[in-house]
Amino acid sequence: MSTLTTDPLASGIPRQGIYRILVCRPNHRLGNMLLMTPLIAELERLYKGAEIDIVAEGPLAADVFATFFSVKNVYCLPRRGFKHPVSFLALIARIRKTHYDLIVDPCVGSGFSRTLARIFRGRYKLGFDDAEKQPRGLTHVVPSSMAPRHMARRPVALVRWHALQAQNESLAFPAMDIRLTEGERASGKAFIHDLLAESPPHDAGRTIGIFADATGNKRYSTEWWNEFLAMLQALSPQSRFVEIVPAHGRSMLDSRWPSYYSSHIRRMGAVMSAVDLMISADCGVMHLAVASQVPTVGMFCVTDENVYGPYGTRSTSLSTRDISAQDAAANVVKAFPDLFGASSAASAALPPSSGENIHPFPFPKGKGGR
Repeated sequence: MSTLTTDPLASGIPRQGIYRILVCRPNHRLGNMLLMTPLIAELERLYKGAEIDIVAEGPLAADVFATFFSVKNVYCLPRRGFKHPVSFLALIARIRKTHYDLIVDPCVGSGFSRTLARIFRGRYKLGFDDAEKQPRGLTHVVPSSMAPRHMARRPVALVRWHALQAQNESLAFPAMDIRLTEGERASGKAFIHDLLAESPPHDAGRTIGIFADATGNKRYSTEWWNEFLAMLQALSPQSRFVEIVPAHGRSMLDSRWPSYYSSHIRRMGAVMSAVDLMISADCGVMHLAVASQVPTVGMFCVTDENVYGPYGTRSTSLSTRDISAQDAAANVVKAFPDLFGASSAASAALPPSSGENIHPFPFPKGKGGR
C-alpha cells in the first residue's frame, strides 16, 4: 500500500491508468443514492474511459444508475446484512475478486463504508479522515474539515483533491441527474397530458407537482398542506396540481387532486420531469425531482437546508420554521415569477416580507471548501 498523503501536490492520483473504479456507499436511502450522481459524473470527467462499480445497500441504487454508461455493476448488499450472512458474505467475496485501480469512500464518519474500502482490493484508496490520526486503510486522505457542507458537493470535492488537474479545466460542480432517457421523459409527458385531460384548460397555466410526505418530524400535516395549497391556488388560480403519492400508497392530501403512484423511481422521475415545478418536503423524492431536472422547492422545518437542500439548476430550499403555510406559498410564488406570471393575482397579494426564507442553491466553482 502506498504511503498515506493528504497533500495533493505531493503525491496525486494520476489521470492515466485508472480503468477500474469502485465507489463504496452502502446505504439504502433514495436521497443518499441520488446525492452520489454528481460523484459519478465527476469520475467520468476525471477518468475518461474508466469502468465504475458501486457498492450500495438495498435495490434502489440499481434504478438510480440504470442509464449511466460508465457504470458496470451496482452491488446491492442486503439491508441489515448481519441477518443475511450467507448472501452478504458471498457478495463481498465476489467484489473482492476484482482488483481496482481506485476505491472511493465518499462518506464522512461512516465506519461501514470505511471497512468495505479497507477489505476490497485496490491500488489507490481515497476518503475523508483526520490527518492527525493513523490511516484506516487509505492511501490518500482529504481532511474531514475540508468536506463541503452540502452532501452533493462532498464526494466531488473529495475526488478532485488528489486528482492531477489539467490546465483550463472547468471546476463547476456537476448537477444531480439520473439521466432519464428521451423515451422516459416522453412517457411522463404523455401521462401528465392524459391525467389532466379533463381539467379546465388554461393557456397560461402551470402544472405543479406536490409530494407531501416525509419521515418523522420532517412531515407536514395534511392541514398545513391544505392551507398552503389554498393560498397557492388563490395566488395563481390558473395553476393545476398533481399529487405524487408516497410509497405506502395513500394520498397525503385527501385525494383532492389528480394523482400518480408508482413504486418504480424512474417512472416517478419521468412523471415529475413533465411538470413545471415540484414542491416537496425534505425527503428522497425531493432529490429525485431535482435529479429528474425539474425546478424544485424543498420545504425545510427540521434539517439544515445548507446540507440537504435541493441541489440543481433553478431549485431552491424554503425554510418554514418561522412562517405560516400561507406565507410559504407566497414565498414560492415570488421565487418563480416566470412560472406564476408577473401580472397574476399573486403580484398584488404578496406580503412585503415574502421571499426572506427562500434560498436558491448556487453551483460553486473551485476545489472544495465550505
